[in-house]
Amino acid sequence: MSSALFVALVLPVLAGAHSYVWWRMIRATTSPGSWWRRAGTALIVLLALLLVAAPPGERALPAPLATAVGWPGFTWMAGLLYLTLALLVGEAVRPLLMRVRRRRSVGDTAPAARSTASGGDGEHPYGTGSASGPDVPAPASADGLAASRRMFVSRVVAVAAGAAATAAVGYGAYTALGPPRVRHLVVPLARLGPQAHGFRIALISDIHLNVLVGRSRTRQLVDLLNATEPDLVALVGDLVEDADVAVQGRAAEPLADLRAPHGAYYVTGNHEFYSGAEQWVRFVSGLGLRPLRNERVALPGFDLAGVEDASGVDHDDGPDYEAALGGRDRDRAVVLLAHQPAQVTEAARYGVDLQLSGHTHGGQLWPFTRLASLVEPNVAGVSRYRDTLLYVSRGTGFWGPPVRLDADPDITVVELASPRA
Repeated sequence: MSSALFVALVLPVLAGAHSYVWWRMIRATTSPGSWWRRAGTALIVLLALLLVAAPPGERALPAPLATAVGWPGFTWMAGLLYLTLALLVGEAVRPLLMRVRRRRSVGDTAPAARSTASGGDGEHPYGTGSASGPDVPAPASADGLAASRRMFVSRVVAVAAGAAATAAVGYGAYTALGPPRVRHLVVPLARLGPQAHGFRIALISDIHLNVLVGRSRTRQLVDLLNATEPDLVALVGDLVEDADVAVQGRAAEPLADLRAPHGAYYVTGNHEFYSGAEQWVRFVSGLGLRPLRNERVALPGFDLAGVEDASGVDHDDGPDYEAALGGRDRDRAVVLLAHQPAQVTEAARYGVDLQLSGHTHGGQLWPFTRLASLVEPNVAGVSRYRDTLLYVSRGTGFWGPPVRLDADPDITVVELASPRA
């Protein structure tokens, strides 16, 4: 995203969300000029600055400082989202709480008012007919009572919203940073040769090495992949977030330890092109993975093809389906590695049997997990486009906030099945 577009579109939204959170969490729950209001305002401003600084800081700041800014900044992205949603839910509950509080206030004050008016035995205790005396406080004004009720309700809603947002972010971070789930999927392919029956492809996508996760995460993923004992490993893009090899190369080095009889293959994702695809392709090749850049290889019983990510078009290095899929033997099944699910439209034109993709993260964060289908043909799992099966992995990493909610990370073992076996 260009700087001008960020300023024009994103900053106003962020400013509005922060203003709303400040209004409901700080202004409505504290007294003017109080220490709590000053401290809360300063915290909101600091979090807003860290959020804005975290994305460009990944590339612009030294690694230790980028990490120090990134953890609170990226985490607050999710915190702001869920706190805003929780407070909006609170808007619907607020009138009900106000009515309950008003009734309780009336119930508490009515007996005292009757007692004061009657003096307890039918006469005023001072015999003056006045409702005040040396030991009786003056009644609070209606405006004062209303303001007290509003602040009480605001504090209840703020505490509940804060607890809900904290729980959502905490659980989401635990999910995102924990080990991905290993899924198993059997895919029958009509044209698959019998010698490929039971062939196991370990599919991984969207590792997104960045300032928050590094070498230890890659080592964990490699160990999980090797433990599945696959025939082949397929990495379908977005190995890194937005970083040069000089910055994140060491974090990717454990990929050299991948073990599979038919090797490990790799195709580019959009973030490789944001980072400089050529440097990452060379680096990954040096680790022993074979990039498939608009090409295919013949394997026992089927062909394996790979195309560049669609975003490569902007870098004069886009997908070439004819080079990868044209002129092949149509009696052989072909499995295509392509980062984005939307590339299935071209894959279907070339008679691809199965496309393996990533890119979506399964939506990564609720409610985007439910909205992502508006822009993608398939957000996660298996679907069919014409005669082509499409499987989309939720990936193992995250973009932006280190939080995944309603979209568990996964590694998928795709087992091919032949009807002729």
